[in-house]
This record gives sequence, C-alpha cells and structure tokens, in this order.
Amino acid sequence: MWGTTDDQKDKKWEAIFEEGAYTFLGKGVDFKGKAKFDGSIRIDGHFDGQIVSQDTLVIGESGVVKGEISCESMICSGKIEGNIVASQKVQLLKPAVLIGGIRTPSFSVEEGVLFHGTCDMGASGLEDISSQSGEVETIHRGLSAS
Repeated sequence: MWGTTDDQKDKKWEAIFEEGAYTFLGKGVDFKGKAKFDGSIRIDGHFDGQIVSQDTLVIGESGVVKGEISCESMICSGKIEGNIVASQKVQLLKPAVLIGGIRTPSFSVEEGVLFHGTCDMGASGLEDISSQSGEVETIHRGLSAS
C-alpha cells in the first residue's frame, strides 16, 4: 500500500551503494584490462586481465577470471586461471576451479573444489625451520663424533 516490493528492493540496493565502494560485474559482462578498486567487488561475468583491490573480491559461481589478482581477501566459487596474492585470506567454495598459484597467510578449500597449482602461506617461516634443523644436525654430528 505504501510502497511496492520493487521500491523496497531499490532502497536496499541504494543503501549498499551509498555505504561506499562496492562494485558488481554481473552475468553477461565481459571485461578486458586492468581494474583497481578501493572497496569490495563481486564478479559474476568474465574478466580477463589484472585485478587490484584494497578490500574483498568475491567471484560468484558464474564468474570467470583469467589473469593476476591482488586483494585483501578473496572468496571464490567460480573459475580462475592465474595467480592470486591476498594479504588476509583466500577461500575456495564448491564448485570453484582454480588453476594457478596462491600466496596468502590463510587459505581454505571446501570439498568439491578443483585446485591445480601452488600455495605459499609464508615461505619465510619454512626458512626459519630449515635453519633450525641445520643447527640440530650440526649438534647431532658433534655428539656422535665424540
């Protein structure tokens, strides 16, 4: 009576866009090139190129990305062919497909995801462990020689 459900839906979308930086690339959208975003982005279309985001990147089930991704956090249930660098975390949700490398401190994969590539969750920590194990080997050699 006072407003149709369409009006209410429009108000919800207006509130989301008024809050700040949120970008949406919908189904049927094909984009090629380099894109830089200050806020969150959701991709449900096709993107070919480089994505840089200072916030969260969401790739929906129909989303396809070919290229390099740099973001704070990423949640993906679509398809990615390329490398990802995320400063916070990467989550792959069913039925995601990822062919490429990941570099992030936190990584989770849901059952049913196809992942073919490499994951680096902090190589510097591995270097510390290998240097400590080298010291332990030297100590053991010294003990066995005496």
